[in-house]
Parts: sequence; structure tokens; C-alpha cells
Amino acid sequence: MQTQTLQVEEGARIAVRRYEPEGASRASIVIGGAMGVRQSFYEPFATWLAQQGHAVWTFDYRGSGDSLDGAPLRSVKADLFDWARDYEAVIDAAKVARPGQPLYLLGHSLGAQLPGFLQKPEQVDGLVSIAAGSGYWRENAPRLKRSVLYFWFVLVPLATRIWGYFPGRRLRKVGDLPRGVILQWRKWCLHPRYSVGAEGELAARSFARVRFPVLALSMTDDELMTQAGTRSLLSFYPGAPTEMERIAPADVQARRIGHFGFFREQFSQSLWPGLLERLSRLGALAAVQQGGVTKTTA
Repeated sequence: MQTQTLQVEEGARIAVRRYEPEGASRASIVIGGAMGVRQSFYEPFATWLAQQGHAVWTFDYRGSGDSLDGAPLRSVKADLFDWARDYEAVIDAAKVARPGQPLYLLGHSLGAQLPGFLQKPEQVDGLVSIAAGSGYWRENAPRLKRSVLYFWFVLVPLATRIWGYFPGRRLRKVGDLPRGVILQWRKWCLHPRYSVGAEGELAARSFARVRFPVLALSMTDDELMTQAGTRSLLSFYPGAPTEMERIAPADVQARRIGHFGFFREQFSQSLWPGLLERLSRLGALAAVQQGGVTKTTA
């Protein structure tokens, strides 16, 4: 594993980790993390992917993880559009490093929502969406629905005003987030069409420019995202071939997978190997797309 720092606009610096295969790489993979999750969480999975012959990139969004770089979080000026630009800066670097190879995104939760805001989606050959969906509160899992209105209308506004950022670690909710990120996310989650609806026509057109195939893996026991939410997220990509696959713990002889389990080492012999076949499926979807846009949602 190698570490590096990418300089993006307005002086922001993004902490990146690269996992290189021992021999020639088959493809480049950029892992887009979930809200409030540090890139270190994905290290075992990224290491495994590199061992299978892929060049893998992970990163922390500005104002989070290693990208915070010791600065007080209340001083960080960032929103979710900035985080999408951070994502794209890593994609740019990965493409420059291996311009002739396919480049895939593995988006965990938020990491499958932000690619709709990419300015150069043509650089991407496919997205595997893992445990991701619309964050609209009425499509949240039942566990969240019981407290979501208190969270968005009381806890978030009050805590953010007091601390100057959202102190999620202190509150054991999501994680520490810049003020601009949590308040924009709040706007998205309160709109039936999530980011596409909250941000208006420009956002809708941005998502419509995406042509790379999207394969969504939806966990039947996800405590945060529902099947309906995943369907909604796929609908935001109207110009892309899309497919959804439901995965149950019983499919891999496990008691639980949930929102975060896919990336845990306990699934290195079950869930992880199947991802290689799914990457091949993305290539097949891309081939179909070349003859005209095809959209299928299982």
C-alpha cells in the first residue's frame, strides 16, 4: 500500500491510498466510501482486490479521515458537490496512471450516489453500487424511520449550530461531518427525489449524462437502505444500463451482512470472489450499451 496526497481546487488536499498488484493490472478500481466512513475501513478489501490483479485507489473526502490533516473541522468549507469533485480527482489520477485500462467504481452507500455529479463520466467503465440507495427518509429502513425526523429537525440543526460542524462521533451518529456536508445531506434526505430533486434541473441533467453501466448489490438485511431506496437511486441514472441484485445472508451461510458487512474479511471467501464475475458483467453491459441504451432492473 502506498500513500499520496492529491491537490484539488481551492487548496484542498485529498489523502489517497494505492494498492498495486504484483504483476500487470487487469483494471483500475476506485472505491468511493460511505458517509462518515474512513478509507482505512476498506483496506482489507482493497488489499484483496490488488491480490486479484487490480490497481485499487481509496481516499478520504475533504474534511474527513486523513484528509482533515489536523485542521479543526469547524473551519472546513465543504459540501457534497466538493466531495464529488474529490471523487473525480481520484478518478482522474487513476486514469492518468493507467490510461489504457478499464476503470471501475465501487461505491459504498454515498459512494454510489455521488458519481451522478461527475463532470467527465466518460472516464468510467462501470459502477458497482454496494448497499446504496436514495437517502430520502420515507425510503429508509424501519429502524431509521422511528427517529429520522428527530435527527433531521432537532439533532442536526442544533448540534451543527453549537459545534460549527456535526459531531457525529460524539453523538454516535454517522460520524463527524463538515457543516456544509451535513446541511446539504439534510436537504437531500428530506426530498422525495433525494439529490436529483433537491438540487433541481442541473442535477437531473448531470445524472442523465452518465452512460456507464450500474450494478447495484442490495442486502436483504441492510439496516439503513431498503430495496425501494436502491430502486430509486438507479432511477436517477436514466441514461445508464442498470441492474439490481439482492443478496441475503443465507446465500453465503452468514447470520448477517447488513449495511457494512460486505467489506469485512469474514466474506473474503464468499462475497468477495463473486465481485470479479460482477465486474465482468459490467463489461458485458457496456458492450450492450454500445448498440443502444438498455435498462434492466431485476
